[in-house]
Amino acid sequence: MLFTIGHGTRPLPTFLHLLEQYSIEFLIDIRSVPYSAFNPQYRQPEFVTALRAAGFRYIYMGNSLGGRPTHPTCYNANGRLDYELVRTQPFFLEGIERIVTAYEKGINVALMCSESKPENCHRSKLVGRSLQERNIPIHHIDEEGNLRSQSELTQTPTLLLF
Repeated sequence: MLFTIGHGTRPLPTFLHLLEQYSIEFLIDIRSVPYSAFNPQYRQPEFVTALRAAGFRYIYMGNSLGGRPTHPTCYNANGRLDYELVRTQPFFLEGIERIVTAYEKGINVALMCSESKPENCHRSKLVGRSLQERNIPIHHIDEEGNLRSQSELTQTPTLLLF
């Protein structure tokens, strides 16, 4: 199964418990910048150490599936990020194919970003939508630790962050 989760301000033990609860094997970090100024427990080096100690595998894919790509081709004429442009980029398509491969192999994967509410994050608006179009079900672990489907989030009005 494919899941997404945002760390938000959750204490690290709560986050790890959620991964265990949903039988996550691999955590794929899709933050463009794997760092948190406000939640130091989620800074990449310390976070990876904690994940491995708890028995989870970690993969960084923020360079292909991150919500703030560095490629200028992802921005419109006004300099604003355009998800439709991102969705056509080879780096993004390769990242999506890696996730599809994990799904086809039956690996329980969670894609992680910092935003705790999936409806406000690129996990649903960009990555989730791309997977949904490929008929790949994705389950978002929300800020309360409950599961929400991609189709449910697609029908929910979202807050624009930029």
